[in-house]
Amino acid sequence: MHRLARSVLKHIRKQDLLRAGDRVGIAVSGGADSVGLLRIALELREELGLVLSVAHFNHKIRGAESDADEQFVRQLAVTHELSLLSEARDAKTHAAAKKLSLETSARNLRYEFFNRLLASDEVNRIATAHTLNDQAETVLLKLTRGAGTRGLAGIYPKVTVQQSAFSTQATAVVRPLLATRRSEIEKYLKELNQDWREDSSNRDLQHTRNRIRHEVLPHLEETVNPRIRETLAEAAEIARAEEEFWAEHINALLDRSWTRDEHGGRLNLDPLREAPLATQRRLVRAATESLGMNLEFCHVEEVIAFSREGARAALPDNWTAVLHKNEIMFGPARKSTTNYSYAVTIPGRVEVKEVGTVIEACFSKMNHDAANTECVLRPEIAQKELLVRNWRPGDRFWPAHTKQAKKIKELLQDIHISGEEKRLWPVIAAGEEVVWVRGLGVRRDFQAKKGTGVLIHESPLRK
Repeated sequence: MHRLARSVLKHIRKQDLLRAGDRVGIAVSGGADSVGLLRIALELREELGLVLSVAHFNHKIRGAESDADEQFVRQLAVTHELSLLSEARDAKTHAAAKKLSLETSARNLRYEFFNRLLASDEVNRIATAHTLNDQAETVLLKLTRGAGTRGLAGIYPKVTVQQSAFSTQATAVVRPLLATRRSEIEKYLKELNQDWREDSSNRDLQHTRNRIRHEVLPHLEETVNPRIRETLAEAAEIARAEEEFWAEHINALLDRSWTRDEHGGRLNLDPLREAPLATQRRLVRAATESLGMNLEFCHVEEVIAFSREGARAALPDNWTAVLHKNEIMFGPARKSTTNYSYAVTIPGRVEVKEVGTVIEACFSKMNHDAANTECVLRPEIAQKELLVRNWRPGDRFWPAHTKQAKKIKELLQDIHISGEEKRLWPVIAAGEEVVWVRGLGVRRDFQAKKGTGVLIHESPLRK
């Protein structure tokens, strides 16, 4: 048995990922990690008593390249006399229909495929090829986005998915390579003379994860800690243990202090006030998650700071929290059904009474003394009909000084805008494109850089 296979076997047994008799679908994309996982699983098949098959999902993202990946995986299955479980869906079309990022769309479709395999009882385990490198990237990415210990827990070695329709045995997605470096896998494949497919999108530095993979982590490895990936993976393991401990404690506390009802829920203030700050934060977060909310740190802090009757906080997704008779009441805010839309003339001004603001547009010649270009729109864009309106679900925007567009919903969350204020937040649209957002200026690729542009100015509406 190869040294790397022995190392993976040790990780599998430590984490109790696979047992004798498991029917394991090895998720193979064609890349080095997944091909390495397949070859290692073949080495361990007899030792662990596994029944193996190959699972491949074609996202259709890279056209002919994606189809070639599928053919490569199909041939691997034939070579090793394994059944192939495959499916193809267009992730780009799904992303557009569901208003998701391409990465999220692809992941959702892939895991829907895994769930169908598990539910069909063809397999009771799906093994994915997440490596120690993936773990380090995930932890660092979540840390930079402000994650707590739950986010720092990173990728879990095993995630129970559902109960099989045909068996009492729980099904799961497992990650046997989570303690293995990507470089070890590539070295192993070269020793076997086993080729693999390269995904060209993995080099695209427009994606944040790729910048962390190819720029940030190598720089940290060279200048700060040569074992930075192992260090981050160890931090994730510590965080997972912390989360498991806290989950049991918080669930017991919720049973005593939290009541769900048809409108939302009520959290008794006494157990909350008696608890340490760390427990207070987790209790509020757990209560709201049971209602389908995901609070940011600032929302949690606002709620636990309630000190007077009637204190109120606006929460994401149009929910509110109100202190009433020693209970914090969580429920949907009263929704306004009013959308607004006003034509913008150039030059001209529009009073937007819904948000108490005035939007003015006028031609402005660009020179060294001109206004900030982030507020000046290219004139050819302004030739289209411009509308000032509240943003709508699915609207996207590309702010200056960022590398890619995001959903406006996410951008407003980033600057802590919530509740009714968030719903009515003004934008200017040219057809289907949002070209200006309050507080964010003109879209990056629509900004005038020279000549004459259209200056957009906002000021308070005077009563």
